[in-house]
Amino acid sequence: MSKEYARTLITSALPYANGPVHIGHLAGVYVPADIYARYLRLKGEEVLFIGGSDEHGVPIALKAKAEGISPQEVVDRYHTIIKKSFEDFGITFDIYSRTSSAIHHKTAADFFRKLYDKGEFIEKTSEQYYDEEAKQFLADRYITGTCPHCGNERAYGDQCEACGTSLSPLDLINPKSAVSGSIPVLKETKHWYLPLDKHEAWLKKWILEDHKEWKSNVYGQCKSWLDMGLQPRAVSRDLDWGISVPVEGAEGKVLYVWFDAPIGYISNTIEACSNNPVKYGDWEKWWKDESTKLVHFIGKDNIVFHCIVFPSMLKADGSYILPDNVPANEFLNLEGDKISTSRNWAVWLHEYLEEFPGKQDVLRYVLTANAPETKDNDFTWKDFQARNNNELVAIFGNFVNRALVLTHKYFDGKTPARGELTEYDRQTLAEFSQVKKELENYLDHYRFRDALKEAMNLARIGNKYLADTEPWKTAKTDMERTATVLNIALQITANLAIAFEPFLPFTSNKIKQLINKKEELKWNELGSVDILEAGHLINPPELLFEKIEDEAIEKQVQKLQDSKKANELKEHKAAPVKTDIAFDDFTKLDIRVGKVLECTKVPKADKLLQFKIDDGLGGRTILSGIAQHYQPEELVGKNVCFIANLAPRKIKGIESQGMILSAENADGTLAIVHPAREVQPGSEVK
Repeated sequence: MSKEYARTLITSALPYANGPVHIGHLAGVYVPADIYARYLRLKGEEVLFIGGSDEHGVPIALKAKAEGISPQEVVDRYHTIIKKSFEDFGITFDIYSRTSSAIHHKTAADFFRKLYDKGEFIEKTSEQYYDEEAKQFLADRYITGTCPHCGNERAYGDQCEACGTSLSPLDLINPKSAVSGSIPVLKETKHWYLPLDKHEAWLKKWILEDHKEWKSNVYGQCKSWLDMGLQPRAVSRDLDWGISVPVEGAEGKVLYVWFDAPIGYISNTIEACSNNPVKYGDWEKWWKDESTKLVHFIGKDNIVFHCIVFPSMLKADGSYILPDNVPANEFLNLEGDKISTSRNWAVWLHEYLEEFPGKQDVLRYVLTANAPETKDNDFTWKDFQARNNNELVAIFGNFVNRALVLTHKYFDGKTPARGELTEYDRQTLAEFSQVKKELENYLDHYRFRDALKEAMNLARIGNKYLADTEPWKTAKTDMERTATVLNIALQITANLAIAFEPFLPFTSNKIKQLINKKEELKWNELGSVDILEAGHLINPPELLFEKIEDEAIEKQVQKLQDSKKANELKEHKAAPVKTDIAFDDFTKLDIRVGKVLECTKVPKADKLLQFKIDDGLGGRTILSGIAQHYQPEELVGKNVCFIANLAPRKIKGIESQGMILSAENADGTLAIVHPAREVQPGSEVK
């Protein structure tokens, strides 16, 4: 649906304030949204880019309960971390606020009340699980039990995270309350519902007929929901953390977070306009003027809420515009596995910024180049390293550095005048003169991967141009030709500062400083060959990018593996107890305590240690396969438990006279069994 707009309102999904932001969030929502906002601003268009923390809902209440603090303390902690991470990463929100703010509470309550007064809700009484011990109704996430599909015993009332199946609390086998651990009972409760079925007809026309240009994943998911038929959806729930339902008889009920959160886009706009009315004007022009283009940047798990549910809310009010586009991305995986906050399988933004200082643009580049625009993609640290070293350093950075270094070497840092052009010069200029048109086509259609590739192609053109023209050689015989080559190279460099501004803003600013163009370069200059005048002084060269060594990558991979091991230990279940044995069978085992007199590694055997044990009976030799878990010297002088009456057997030519007892952890590590206090060698274990 093509239409000319006066301004653009960009919203980005509100990150949930029960944890930091990770690369999945960045790739799915915030990097593409920021690219688009920067691009429009660079073109001189009127833009408002909205962000904020989503601070209500059950997971936050659960986290607060688990930590013994208030929900407000939880959201205060993570809102601060998230906001600072975005700022340091260069995400240019015009406002980043939060749904626990007073202005949001009022906006959301007023929105509900208007729909309530118009009769846009229906009231329904249904049975819901109730915790008699805690004396409260249980939201879906407050109920755990066994998944009927995969048998996972830790499934939630809304979803099994083991198999990914969406659930209802009534689906769970052996449900129990996550609040008290007791078995819940069913009890009647009243709630308000938004009748989505009432909006189905106009939604079908609006999406399926008027917005066929939407991304296939967005259009397809919406069509699937509409084909199945829409059902009323609850807008309230029984909970003590959130925005109170503003009607009589709704004590102990709050607005459902799915209803509350998107209103945050509106309340944050109101706050931004209130804080800076000169810059942004009246908030209603952003939400109620048909000449405003509304674009939602979200992940695929939010498609239905932003394309069907939220538009139904806006339509029910009757005074709001609807989104022009919802360019949702798919999911980004990590090292072949699904990113998981609960399993700590993630690359957290605030940690990345600490561990890779000054490399914001490297991550922005990799996440855009590998963005999950049409299908799930995978982030690996090896790919991160390769893209930095082979593309940013070897192509982009190498070209800019050579152009600046050679200009300083042969022309004292002054832009040389361009002389007569060769056919190859004209071909090169013709190649990059089209970059503006190509970039605009991709960016206007939210194809950010292709746009970045086109911008990078400009750096490739420059790199190839210098390699082919070899100005370091022509400088020996033809300085006029050298001047022309370097003039063209510097013009390409200036173009790179413009082309990469939406994608790599820190790098773009650095290039502008290097070429001494402190004033902002305009988008309409992209493709020009006269950005730098002859005689224009450029600054001494500095490297744009640094090579990332194997050690830094190995550290990150190991960090993930350590997280995986820690999670496996946390989730570990003891093996089932073996079949019962008679007491007489147990008494046949002669388990004793001995002191380690000597301990050495067995030659040509990676796993074996040879022990000389004081067993109180003259001593014995025992071999044990624990060499990968202990250093021999740390065991000397220790008391250990061993089976004394195990038949001797030869291993590597050495007779082993017993077996040392050890326990095996879930990760395969072994720990020798020691008595808790000092006992005499030869003491029996009973």
